Amino acid sequence: MKVNHLVAAAFVAAVASSPLLAQTRPAAQSAPPATAQANVPATKVALINTEAFADEKQGIVRIVAAVKRVDTEFQARKTELQQLQQRVQTLTDEISKIQAAPASVGVDQKSLQAKVDSLDVLKKEGTRKQEDAQAAYNKRMQEVLAPIYDDIGKSLDAFGKAQGITLLLDASKIAPAILSAADATDVTRAFIADFNSKYPATAAVAPPK
Repeated sequence: MKVNHLVAAAFVAAVASSPLLAQTRPAAQSAPPATAQANVPATKVALINTEAFADEKQGIVRIVAAVKRVDTEFQARKTELQQLQQRVQTLTDEISKIQAAPASVGVDQKSLQAKVDSLDVLKKEGTRKQEDAQAAYNKRMQEVLAPIYDDIGKSLDAFGKAQGITLLLDASKIAPAILSAADATDVTRAFIADFNSKYPATAAVAPPK
């Protein structure tokens, strides 16, 4: 038999408000005492701009010196690519001049096509050599800078502890998220000076493999 929901609800309400139920109902428990507030440790946040590390005048001297040495190692390739680019430009100008000549002059189509083919070969050679040089340069730079950045990482930890810094953020990575910051929070110059005093630029660079 189906029970009328309104009747059932009224019955429950009546029972709940009866004196008998009120007498036998267990006493309400008092609210538990508030938990003691946890102690929040003091936090010192600082910012550092890692992009400044490679600044030629005010950066980390080991990085600056290493980059210059790698650039010197690749100077021959750089010169070769520049000469190749000059040849491409010279041939391009020659072709443009021939194509712009009036019809009355007459154009040797075979000679023109030979120049166009040579230009295509030079461009492909230049692209290939530039890609190879860039890949080799990136690999060499990574080999040279990896141990330096390893020392930088360790020094950052030591520097942070010595300065009582509990959170050090790279401003170059989160610049859009920084709405306001006091100058005192930027420790870039202080860290660079500290690192340069401990790691001079005369440190040896690994030879090319």
